[in-house]
Amino acid sequence: MALQRAWRTRGPLACLLWPVSLLFGALAALRRALYRLGWLVTERIDVPVIVVGNVVAGGAGKTPVVMAIVQHLQARGIAVGVISRGHGRRTDDCREVRPDSDPRDVGDEPALVRRATGAPMFVARRRIEAARALRAAYPAVRVLVSDDGLQHLALARDIEICVFDDRGIGNGWLLPAGPLREPWPRPADLVLHTGAHPAFAGYTARRALADVALRSDGTSVPLSALRDRPLIAVAAIAKPEAFFEMLRGQGLAPSSCIALPDHHDFEDWAPVPAARATVLCTEKDAVKLWRHQPDALAVPLCFTPEPAFLAALDAQLSSLDGHQAS
Repeated sequence: MALQRAWRTRGPLACLLWPVSLLFGALAALRRALYRLGWLVTERIDVPVIVVGNVVAGGAGKTPVVMAIVQHLQARGIAVGVISRGHGRRTDDCREVRPDSDPRDVGDEPALVRRATGAPMFVARRRIEAARALRAAYPAVRVLVSDDGLQHLALARDIEICVFDDRGIGNGWLLPAGPLREPWPRPADLVLHTGAHPAFAGYTARRALADVALRSDGTSVPLSALRDRPLIAVAAIAKPEAFFEMLRGQGLAPSSCIALPDHHDFEDWAPVPAARATVLCTEKDAVKLWRHQPDALAVPLCFTPEPAFLAALDAQLSSLDGHQAS
């Protein structure tokens, strides 16, 4: 996309849009000031809230971070719930994400988080509504994780985690002249880089495909068993080519790689006959694609934050008044 390419440098198109970015920045600053002065209300929930978000437009790998955090807390015996707006869903209410929820009603990423972690999850346009509904339904939950919402100032948060990929902050300008939703640097409790080449200081994570692919019934097949099969790869994520490259890195050679827009609903998908090829997709896409291509295989992403990041998160939680992360 031409605009995304323009965000990498301060070239002619970015310079042309720079005056508009000043207006965007002024409006964003005014909004933050209104919250700071109390003219717009920030509401607090009765348990610690961890917000995982970014300042750069487009996907930076927030959802894998959310799942990694949830699974880490679960492993420590901490009851955790997840809230989200549910980007791209066709509904606009507050609702619980259940194992059998239609991704079109709750969003593909919430459906994936619920399926992968089993954690209670609610979606709502106003995240405070999702938080209250979750606490009412699951009073044992002791920590809430918000998937996205760094700029959603109506919900008070205790820990902010800002996620970056290899783009860093691009050309450093605000939208639409650059990729930034708000100026950087800005205060954040933790900074986590999800890419292989961090642009500046922060914690890092390792990303790799699992060595198995998942069927819709939950069973698995080794990726090594697919190397001699005809394959078609499909991805409807922010960076489809990254998924395709990871497949090639596993020794797989898809005859066709189909890149679709992020959050594509697959309603127009024409099923591929099993005799022709095996369809490989991401876990995020599988929750929608399996409705139309039940024999597709989902290749999970193994996302592992460095131990120091998780230790720092634990320390942040432990320091919160009235909460013990032990």
